[in-house]
Amino acid sequence: MSAFKRKVAIVTDSTSSLTPAMGEQYGLHVIPEYVMFGDQSYYDGVNLDSETFYRLLKNSKTLPTTSQPSVQDFVKLYSALSEKAEAIVSIHISQKMSATLDSARAACQQMPGVPIHVIDSQSVSMGLGLIAIAAARAAAAGKEADEVVSLVEALVPRVNVIFTVDTLEYLHKGGRIGGATAFLGSMLSIKPVLYIKDGRIEPLERARTKKRAIGRVLELMAERAGEAEGLCAAIIHCNVPEEAAILGEEVKARFHPAELIVTEAGPIIGTHCGPGTLGVVFYNE
Repeated sequence: MSAFKRKVAIVTDSTSSLTPAMGEQYGLHVIPEYVMFGDQSYYDGVNLDSETFYRLLKNSKTLPTTSQPSVQDFVKLYSALSEKAEAIVSIHISQKMSATLDSARAACQQMPGVPIHVIDSQSVSMGLGLIAIAAARAAAAGKEADEVVSLVEALVPRVNVIFTVDTLEYLHKGGRIGGATAFLGSMLSIKPVLYIKDGRIEPLERARTKKRAIGRVLELMAERAGEAEGLCAAIIHCNVPEEAAILGEEVKARFHPAELIVTEAGPIIGTHCGPGTLGVVFYNE
């Protein structure tokens, strides 16, 4: 039976902004995180899509909370995948933002006979998503587990996530604000430009309007992307699809990416960044 096993199965989590359906599309497995509104718990991307999430958020008096998959959630998924694959590469949200990696590593200890490689992406949303997609493509091409791991580890420091939020309130209340606390005093009068640095959300600069903030996001993308061919890029947004579509067209016109994914960031990112969040994710091949 093992002759029919694929070499490597790729796992990520729903903070990647990939839904389980998108996971199927790209040939990887998305373990859902939990979103709680009061005492009602949902599986991100399974029984809670973005449309439902923003409806609940609008009607909720308190902000929702989120939680990582349990150790048993990982054990269940890894067990199922070990029947179909010789090895598992499991790539997750930055440990500085979530305890998801702790659950994944604890699950590995309960499954000593299964070769599982757990990797900290040091990123989130499509920063994590683009890495997981690259890993899935390598696995589909027949790469061995150690080759996929090497590819992912080389990609981690090259992925850029630059974005703006309508308000820092959500990041502040969720405790994910990192060095951007410096901006809190002028929270109402600015649109912060933020990025992921060393696995944390950090401030880059501030702009007076959202239009200026997005202009700076594109300028910073130009500085970091350079003239290289083979740019892989994504546009992420929280409940502003029209703004995301416009930004996507600008990125296409300016940077001619080899690939561009425009996607809703999902309920987990929506919980911590809030509606109106908009940004770019990219790396050079």
